[in-house]
Amino acid sequence: MGGSEDESKDVSWNTDDELEIEGPPCDSTSALTNVGGANLSGSCEASSSAGPSRSKLFHHFLGMGFPEKLVARVIDESAEGNTDSILETLLTYSVLENSAQEEQDTKRSPQIVEDANFVHKFDADFDQKINADSDFWSSDYEENCAYDFSDSDSCGTEYTSTTLSEKQQKLSFLADMGYPPEEASLAIERCGPDSSVEELSNFLSAAQMARAEDPYYVDPPVKEKYSFSKYGDKKRKMLDYDLERKRRKGFGDQDDEPIRLPKPMVGFGLPTDQFGFGLTTDQCPVVRRTLPEAAVGPPYFYYENVALAPKGVWDTISRFLYDVEPEFVDSKHFCAAARKRGYIHNLPIDNRFPLLPLPPRTVHDAFPLTKRWWPSWDPRTKLNCLQTAIASARLTDRIRKAVEKWDREPPLSVQKYVLDECRKWNLVWVGRNKVAPLEPDEFEMLLGFPKNHTRGGGISRTDRYKSLGNSFQVDTVAYHLSVLRDLFPAGITLLSLFSGIGGAEVALHRLGVPLKAVVSVEISEVNRNIVKSWWEQTNQKGMLVHIEDVQQLTGDRLEHLISTFGGFDLVIGGSPCNNLAGSNRVSRDGLEGKESSLFFDYFRILDSVKCIMGKK
Repeated sequence: MGGSEDESKDVSWNTDDELEIEGPPCDSTSALTNVGGANLSGSCEASSSAGPSRSKLFHHFLGMGFPEKLVARVIDESAEGNTDSILETLLTYSVLENSAQEEQDTKRSPQIVEDANFVHKFDADFDQKINADSDFWSSDYEENCAYDFSDSDSCGTEYTSTTLSEKQQKLSFLADMGYPPEEASLAIERCGPDSSVEELSNFLSAAQMARAEDPYYVDPPVKEKYSFSKYGDKKRKMLDYDLERKRRKGFGDQDDEPIRLPKPMVGFGLPTDQFGFGLTTDQCPVVRRTLPEAAVGPPYFYYENVALAPKGVWDTISRFLYDVEPEFVDSKHFCAAARKRGYIHNLPIDNRFPLLPLPPRTVHDAFPLTKRWWPSWDPRTKLNCLQTAIASARLTDRIRKAVEKWDREPPLSVQKYVLDECRKWNLVWVGRNKVAPLEPDEFEMLLGFPKNHTRGGGISRTDRYKSLGNSFQVDTVAYHLSVLRDLFPAGITLLSLFSGIGGAEVALHRLGVPLKAVVSVEISEVNRNIVKSWWEQTNQKGMLVHIEDVQQLTGDRLEHLISTFGGFDLVIGGSPCNNLAGSNRVSRDGLEGKESSLFFDYFRILDSVKCIMGKK
């Protein structure tokens, strides 16, 4: 992804806004489900800024309700002074102390209970501690679940854990994580008073993702004031001020209502029966559109981002991109995994065609060896959106133990737990009672990339998952770009912004469109190396130019590039979705967000290209 070098180098552009739960639709009032997964808040590698003062850190965590001695001890032990690691250590100590006291009082023994609390009862270790190597994140992804508290109030009224009940402490922690108090209170009621803060956070995250799947669900109005009587006056005033500041900026109610997306999400049409897609005219009607005059090329342009963005975001994107109507498409119609995206472009929409051969469009077609082990009570035929993180070995082991206890089908409560985790983490059955996360090679296949596209060259598994999770789905994008094959038989000159691992370039190559020249703008060195390697391995004859940062593309530099290559035929890209993703409870600020505001660089560059080429 392209972006500001100093702000974005270590940021993972997460696309975990969507989680398609197959089967009966969830009622919006009962979407909260007990899960044993991590808070799927995305790949939030952008941790708190380094170097906060000891005094600021001390008052920050003291204001969250931690004991004074414990805060001082943990800050002393923290060599780096990172707020995320300090918070994790404080939560761990708190839960361990509480669990140890409860165990001494009640002398509980491990048990499995066939009810809604199954996941919390299965293993005594689960509800007695929070481990950095949790059930829900592999050790490779510990950095991805960090919260950024750098902008939070750090000087609240001093109070210790002894002045608050255990429930109030948990409510306070969850509020600081960004969860509404009403939801946090309901989570404690559903999960039970013994639930840890991490379990409650997982519970709330799963509920948010389930609600996000219902495009007609409307959140209740956001209350303007927090209701914790134990919050000090100063902290309460700061929270109220923050809400008022957002309202003044005009985006304080963006989360009140998700954008109403079409069902089915098929855009301006999908391939017909002649390609074996099995869609009728009623399911996929023919669409005609007339582009606004300002949107007509040259150049052609193509912009992509997550469909489930905050209210008003796509209206704003459309308004900037010459009032072109978005085309919303779910990639489950092209492959075996969901990926809900919005696309704004000025390409023709007639005579589009898919890449051949068609990719597998069910799980069993994609992974035929899994069919032997797939239980009858797992109804999944499609996977959910591929994320930047995978489930840990501990979670898959927990699922194995949960299932193998039963000679026949496990009870419904166990089935529900297992299915929730399988859907959340895209786990597949690889043996008797055994599930496993997808391998990077399997990600590549589902997303339409060539085998080993991200493998080797010093690229770690962590980087492979991260890069693939943030990429285009090649078959979907290629269907939209297919009209360019006849328009540019001699080849195309491409300006690729936020290039990632080259999804657009791969799509055009697979369509048979020669790449005369590609100017690829991508801030990640890992991704630039992947694109360079692909370019060499596929024996491209054109010229590849790498630029690290979209903000380096000034008007003068664009004019020089246009003079060098004679203009651009297509400007394509998808800016970071960090502040748009539905699971981002910390900084879901829409296009005002630090990363997602880079959309305006896409528009700036596109508009400059249009102006410069118009003069010529």
